[in-house]
Amino acid sequence: MSHKRCNGGVVSEGAVERGARTLRAEGALKAIASVPDPAERLRRVLEQALVFAGASFAALYTPGENPELLCLAESVGVPRTLYGVRDGYPVSGGSPVADAHREGTPVWLGPEEFAGSAESRHVPSSGFSLATLPVRGDGGGCLLALTERPEGFGAEDRACLELIAEAVTGPAPAPVPAADGEELRPGAFSLAMDTGRVEVGDDILRLFGLAPGEFDGKVETLLGLAVPEDLPSLMSVTEADHMSIGDRELEFRVLQPTGPPKWLRLSGRLLPGGEGRPARLVGTVADASTLRPDVTDVARVQRLAAALATAGTVRDVSQAVVAALRRPLRADRIALAELENDRLVVTVLDPPEPESWPELWRLEWRTEWPDAPVRAMPTLAAALREGRARIWPAGTGDLEPALADVGPGGLAVLPLPAGGRMAGACLIGWDTPHDFGPDERALLTASAGLAGQALMRAHAFDAEHELVGMLQRQLLPRRLPKLPGAVAVARYLPSTAGLELGGDWYDVIPLPDHHVALVIGDVQGHSAGAATLMGQMRTALRAYAAEGHPPDVVVSHANRLLMDMETDLFATCVYVDLDMEAGAAWCVRAGHPPPVLRHPDGSTEIAEAEGGPPLGVVRQADFPMSPLRLRPGTLIALTTDGLVESADADIDEGIDRFAHALAVSDPAHLGLVADALLGGARRSDDVALLLVRYDGMAVRPLRESWSVWRLPEAVRHARRFTRRTLRSWGVPDDDVDGVLLIVSELVTNALVHTDGQVRLDLALINGRLRVAVADASPRTPVKPTSIGWEATGGRGILLVEAMSATWGTLPVSGGKQVWSEVPVGRRPGQVPAPPGRVPDGHTTTERAE
Repeated sequence: MSHKRCNGGVVSEGAVERGARTLRAEGALKAIASVPDPAERLRRVLEQALVFAGASFAALYTPGENPELLCLAESVGVPRTLYGVRDGYPVSGGSPVADAHREGTPVWLGPEEFAGSAESRHVPSSGFSLATLPVRGDGGGCLLALTERPEGFGAEDRACLELIAEAVTGPAPAPVPAADGEELRPGAFSLAMDTGRVEVGDDILRLFGLAPGEFDGKVETLLGLAVPEDLPSLMSVTEADHMSIGDRELEFRVLQPTGPPKWLRLSGRLLPGGEGRPARLVGTVADASTLRPDVTDVARVQRLAAALATAGTVRDVSQAVVAALRRPLRADRIALAELENDRLVVTVLDPPEPESWPELWRLEWRTEWPDAPVRAMPTLAAALREGRARIWPAGTGDLEPALADVGPGGLAVLPLPAGGRMAGACLIGWDTPHDFGPDERALLTASAGLAGQALMRAHAFDAEHELVGMLQRQLLPRRLPKLPGAVAVARYLPSTAGLELGGDWYDVIPLPDHHVALVIGDVQGHSAGAATLMGQMRTALRAYAAEGHPPDVVVSHANRLLMDMETDLFATCVYVDLDMEAGAAWCVRAGHPPPVLRHPDGSTEIAEAEGGPPLGVVRQADFPMSPLRLRPGTLIALTTDGLVESADADIDEGIDRFAHALAVSDPAHLGLVADALLGGARRSDDVALLLVRYDGMAVRPLRESWSVWRLPEAVRHARRFTRRTLRSWGVPDDDVDGVLLIVSELVTNALVHTDGQVRLDLALINGRLRVAVADASPRTPVKPTSIGWEATGGRGILLVEAMSATWGTLPVSGGKQVWSEVPVGRRPGQVPAPPGRVPDGHTTTERAE
């Protein structure tokens, strides 16, 4: 393997003049030399590689108990697993670590050189530079540093690394286990790796909430008190099979009888066994909340890395960074912004109140969530071009007001690098003068690299997820229709668990005679096939409903259609036919959660709607109709199982919670109710929600119906029925003649051109009279294009069109209905006749206004 080496302290690219950064690094290292604790001193020395050399990871390797093996003694920065860094390297091997230690010369590898080396097979990703430098401390060793910057380690970076390698004095002294029968020092423990027996003092037992008499000496007892999410990391430390000789440090949480879990910090070293003694893990456990706020702690960076690994969206990433930085840095405000082309788009402001941020942001950018060109802040633009963290202490006078007001006591600007470009920036400000120590600089540098990569990954996820959501929404209604006597709102949330299309849908279908169909459904699975089938089922149900079929027939037709498609998928749905005039509804359920009703008094009811099987399962299935009685103010809630079913609770419990949330809501604001119901929705599944508040019609139509008998005088009877009805409704005689002509033509056409039953329906509402004649023929009447003088027929539809304000046809359950609407008045002082029987023996269906 060919490496670029430097001899002695001479930089390989040629000697360079000591720059300002090198001088600052030298001063920081001199200050650290006075730290009394060897372990603390070593860690701080390594942190200077993050601050002054642009490294994202630095580590020290020293000979272990086996002199032929270089073991990891200490590391800082991002988790080493991101780079494939190992716990140990054989001294005689061909790794850069072994070469630098064995030959006493630095090794510098750029991204291309490292990709061609044998060591690269251990690395999960590429695109970074590596440096290894020998150390002169006790027993020798090697300093390892890694950076993700495209330019690698420059001349001044290398000079800083050589200073750091000279300042390293060797590993921290290994803790010595207590001799048999010897009392452990405060806070210490000793764990036998073969038996799992652990020796601890009373102070550690108190941290775990145990009395001395309650502890049985087994490490499993202590592990059982840890928060389950932290158990894997603890197990990796307490199981010898997963460890090599060297130091270990991590933070974990233990459960408390009351209140939140307590954070503890474990520091230890695995010591080899021998001469009949087992390998032992010895070290200390301390209360992390009482330690000094060491913001460069490896565990703190690892915690940020873990939070970013599970952050799916840009906002999740931003919130994780704020949670990891604001408290340790004691900052007064943090802003995170994405870089989109040449504009900064803020994703998180903490605190979120507008008054906490510069007034210029609100005045110039017209929003409390700024979206501004980078050129509006030249200082920030320069920091982004350089790609380095910039810090301005209190009193710096070269900042533009838009930045100076963010941190009058100190400002840190962190460019967030990712994939060779800048993904965004993080602004951290303090109100009072703030001293920026090397530990804070190290945390900022390590956090910027992690946040940049996570931000780019989340941005790609957000873009793909938005595309999926847009495609899904194109299959759903763009807007809900306005309903007479009701208000409807709907919500749809796509799943965040993946990027596949879902099969949830909803629909609101206006029907004749002030009926409306409410539909909600769910196609099995998440795939393009499920989304396609969802669109087909929604279209089919809408078409069957428009044909005038009753609810059970609509659902049965949809079931047969799905069976004929020969797909492996099935669907569930609820179909509710709501009569706005009567305040009644019929519900049909096909394997779907039932509707939930919220009554005007606030009580809720899970509708006892008898259900049929899911659609597409049984061809000859029955789908019974169940009645629902509604009073004005009743809220109907339909949802899919994504809102009421989860892995830890069955669907019945979920529906009960849904009903309770509905009971405590304010139905006056349906949009707020829908948002509140979706507030706790799990996003591992799609969620569709449809809410309809039935208010009752302010003005109900007057209605009368007449069954037309096929007799020679049928048309005359229909005209007489119409005249009497209009007279009882107070329609002026001047308007009656035109209506009678329309009735004559429509009834005549139905009797002459169709067979079967013919029905005449009259309805009057808001000064408009609707005449409708239904027959058993599906054929739509055709308006003739031309009629000769000798023709004896064909003028009926032309007359109807001439006399009507509007007219048309509707399918009605295998037949059709031809209708006409005519504006009419009412005679002064005329009161409509009360419901009852008209002289010809037909029952009226009139309802008083």
